[in-house]
Amino acid sequence: AASGPHLPVGCAEPYSSMAAAGAAAAASLVQYVVLRGDLARPPLSWPLGAVVAQGCHAALAAAHAYRQHPDTRAYLELGGAMRTVVLEAPHEAALTELAETLKQHSIDHEVWTEQPDNMTTCLALRPYPKEQVHQHLKKLKLLK
Repeated sequence: AASGPHLPVGCAEPYSSMAAAGAAAAASLVQYVVLRGDLARPPLSWPLGAVVAQGCHAALAAAHAYRQHPDTRAYLELGGAMRTVVLEAPHEAALTELAETLKQHSIDHEVWTEQPDNMTTCLALRPYPKEQVHQHLKKLKLLK
């Protein structure tokens, strides 16, 4: 008698290992959120909660816009293991320039414009494997 599980023809590994490999790939996904640092500093001096809300809006807008993408679906399935990195663009022009660069390189993202002020405050990428997008974000610092 043969030992070990009987695998269907053409199946190289047990389904549980394939699921584990998929989970490992999903665990490498990161959602990047880029907030304007000048929002919290004078002369704008927005309260911390208002700045945090901008990041939340952008992250949710990106997750919603790209909800059918396999990386977004896998990221959302991670629940408490989701990884989000919040970076700082020093001002609106830097954020606009980044959005243009992302667009030129076909990087899926959403730009958040606060209404009724019509002020661009934040952008968020859909979840990506870090290595696919890091080169476009490496000049930015973590938001402090």
